[in-house]
Amino acid sequence: MVETLTGADSRLEPFRAELTGYCYRLLGSGFEAEDAVQETLLRAWRSFGRYDEQRASLRTWLYSIATNVCLDMLRSPQRRALAMDLSPVGTPGPNIGAPAPERLFVQPVPDASVLPADGDPQELAVQRETIRLAFVAALQHLPPRQRVVLILREVLRWKTEEVATLLDTTAASVTSALQRARSTLKAIDVVSGEPFRPSDPAQRELLTRYCTAFERHDITALVALLREDATMSMPPFTWWLRGRDQIRRALLDPDASCAGARLIPVAANGSPAFWQTRPGTDGAHVPFALVLLDVSEGLVSGITTYLDAARLTRLFGSPMTAVPAPSGSPLAVR
Repeated sequence: MVETLTGADSRLEPFRAELTGYCYRLLGSGFEAEDAVQETLLRAWRSFGRYDEQRASLRTWLYSIATNVCLDMLRSPQRRALAMDLSPVGTPGPNIGAPAPERLFVQPVPDASVLPADGDPQELAVQRETIRLAFVAALQHLPPRQRVVLILREVLRWKTEEVATLLDTTAASVTSALQRARSTLKAIDVVSGEPFRPSDPAQRELLTRYCTAFERHDITALVALLREDATMSMPPFTWWLRGRDQIRRALLDPDASCAGARLIPVAANGSPAFWQTRPGTDGAHVPFALVLLDVSEGLVSGITTYLDAARLTRLFGSPMTAVPAPSGSPLAVR
């Protein structure tokens, strides 16, 4: 029996990253996705002796277990969302309200948890697009089973018959669910943006200029890199801003100053992302927030700053192992 379970571990573990990506798109939380995959692999490990490869491939069997785990977790009527879906646009100033529960927000996920380490560059570009915060938030508008169908068919490219078998339904039912899911997504105003492209010199230059302006606390240069209709939000607050001028006013507020802060690149949600660190009481830098950027047409179109740094370091690891760029020099982006 021990030999059988050891063999199961070696056969199941290679599926962890793709299962985590699947569960993340369904659940909208890196923490919940990791929990779901851990439960999936535990259930598979316990029942591996009864697995019949003649009935389904190992991959299909694992996705079936993961789907059931996630559908159980999605029984709550509350869907995760971005701040823009939770409250009206705000105004700069100290009155940003009280922190909201974590469960209200789409949460970030490390790229390493959901993307293959040695994937094809073109395929990785597609995968990065489908873990962007805006896309994952849009998915949360779908009923759970429609969400499953759309992810399996449109993102993971399963055949209709394969999805029907997994969900124990008909091909016609899968096709109908996919059509309804597509219609819903078309009606949603998905935040514009493009995934992080390591080989794109224009995008790298934009991000380097952004980081340099941020670390110099050059608000004029920083705001010049924003789209006119750019948004800024700071989970766990539902407060958010729209517009370059409004963001400028917020950044110039002395009580909200980021002077002295640094940005350290991190791989998150297939997007340009950074740890923001600030000097602690002893002068040493400590994690303050995780910042994800939306980039569109050569400018920054969205800034999402997750303030729960202590919790997120448990998922992403500490940024303090990275060597920060020298003061006043362009930050090397990834």
